[in-house]
Amino acid sequence: MNEPLTMVPIGVVHNDVTAAKGVRWQKVVSRIRIAPELASALEGVEAFSHLLVIFGFHQSPAGPAPLQVHPQGRAELPLVGVFATRSPRRPNPIAVTVVELLARTENVLTVRGLDALDGTPVLDLKPYLPRGEQIDKFRVPRWVKQLREMHDQEKDHE
Repeated sequence: MNEPLTMVPIGVVHNDVTAAKGVRWQKVVSRIRIAPELASALEGVEAFSHLLVIFGFHQSPAGPAPLQVHPQGRAELPLVGVFATRSPRRPNPIAVTVVELLARTENVLTVRGLDALDGTPVLDLKPYLPRGEQIDKFRVPRWVKQLREMHDQEKDHE
């Protein structure tokens, strides 16, 4: 279980976002430039409306990640395990996000909703499959609802 896993990025994210603070990710349009030698692996991807993008948090600080955090660094929210959050500080700095695929031009995908900074390495892509990913009945802790309310209030004051 402690053997290292080596991955080579398949592409890189290009957008105008260099810092995550205050970004409304659902509106961000990004381009994912896939390595030219992998372009044929994109064949047929344009038939999907959404993709799962697996990427690396390339700007996470080096060293051990905290095992517990306050979600989004907000002290008014409970201290929870990092695996119960979307924190970029993790034992393995990787992330996954569902994005809307807007277009494909050769080896470049244009997507909306990718919560990744400019220059982020992309590790893999997978099509969004409603049968596999869509969950109709789910639960979240109270602090997630509280966080959404906080975001809504902040948006109203912009």
